[in-house]
Amino acid sequence: MAEEKLPTRAEDFAEWYNQLVLKADLADYAPVRGCMVVKPYGWALWENITSWLDRAFKETGHVNAAFPTLIPMSFFEKEKEHVEGFSPELAVVTHGGGEKLEEPLVVRPTSETIIGHMYAKWIKSWRDLPVLIVQWGSVLRWEMRTKLFLRTAEFYWHEGHTAHATTEDAMEEMYRILDIYEKFCYEQAAIPVIKGTKSETERFAGAQITTAIEAMMWDKRALQAGTSHYFGQNFARAFDIQYLDQNNTLQYCETTSWAISSRIIGALIMVHGDDQGLQLPPNLAPIQTVLVPIYKNDAEKSAVMEAANRIFTELKAAGIRIKMDAREEVTPGFKFNDWEMRGVPLRIEIGPKDVEKGSVALARRDVPGRDGKSFVPQAGLTGTVERLLADIQASMLKNATAFRDSNIHEPQDYAHLAEIVQNGWAFGWWCGSKECEAKVKEDTKATTRVIPLNQPAGKGKCIVCGSEAHQKVYFARAY
Repeated sequence: MAEEKLPTRAEDFAEWYNQLVLKADLADYAPVRGCMVVKPYGWALWENITSWLDRAFKETGHVNAAFPTLIPMSFFEKEKEHVEGFSPELAVVTHGGGEKLEEPLVVRPTSETIIGHMYAKWIKSWRDLPVLIVQWGSVLRWEMRTKLFLRTAEFYWHEGHTAHATTEDAMEEMYRILDIYEKFCYEQAAIPVIKGTKSETERFAGAQITTAIEAMMWDKRALQAGTSHYFGQNFARAFDIQYLDQNNTLQYCETTSWAISSRIIGALIMVHGDDQGLQLPPNLAPIQTVLVPIYKNDAEKSAVMEAANRIFTELKAAGIRIKMDAREEVTPGFKFNDWEMRGVPLRIEIGPKDVEKGSVALARRDVPGRDGKSFVPQAGLTGTVERLLADIQASMLKNATAFRDSNIHEPQDYAHLAEIVQNGWAFGWWCGSKECEAKVKEDTKATTRVIPLNQPAGKGKCIVCGSEAHQKVYFARAY
């Protein structure tokens, strides 16, 4: 049962990624171009992501609801910037029940318009605010160039939509969510992100402010891992979302929206994966540890399986997500490679000698070869495994952070910037002009990724035009 090896990341990063998604059993291509089928292992990973975020949102007062998939085309025409931003990506339904529809319906690319329409019905008084609603589901954007998880026509996400009485409340909401996203990436995904604001050019269509978290992939490209937007009164005015304030005066609401999508799975793959396959952080891994019993005959099998079943029961009772691989039609070596491909953080091996010694062998996914292997007593194994999983989680974040930081450079001049962004990120002063931004993109294919919230003191000269600049920005090529 030989398994064809992955291409190495250095040989062909794009093909390594494509094959890994398939071989690790995360997803498959759907019959509709640009769409994907998320397989059970990939969906279990997504469930771990969404369950953490759902808890975080509920702890901050948010509630879940569901809105229709089909949205009247006229809704998109109410907010000019929004429809211009999305019109190339819209999928439109023109017929239903065998007849032409009176009005075309858009398969939702995002839900600001339909939710704005409903908020206008629901919100009447300052007592109704804030409205803090999250929707979980999928959206459809007609992408021309697609890649599983990273950019598919249909993808999965949550979309938060909130309405507030004041600018201050809406802005506070935008930054609160950005902080939740940052916390998720650091503590759960082991992905170091940089949070900040997007330039006007990179801003979400219809937003006044877009904040985002940006992550560096193994090929040094940037990936926008999550966004949180402040709309001001743009959508409130377009959809007439008004309330009577405490002085009995009619006011427009201030609104926000925000999302992390299933492309975060693409980020997990490209930040942590290696030439052997996935590496999943223990906090999110569907299977945190796999137990592989090893024996040659029935006499050995009886003793090994008795110990293996006891260990399995103990670890499962402790809340560790464990899988027993007792397949007999494949070799232990095949099993090791299989679970390495799937990124399981920790492997437990037990054979006849381990039974005699009262020990097991542990193999860390994040440390290749013999360096990642240790022999420990079966007694107290639950605590040992818990400590190791915590150490793996911390180690993955440490390694990803070191990699990112070693590939961010401060350009000395424009030529140096152009050189840096071919294989890394440039962090330089920028005057804020669209012309300088466009020049960088045209010359290098790099864009402004994020203007970090933590800015250095003082001022400098724009790395593009040399004029006075008061902010630094990250330039990088991106997915």
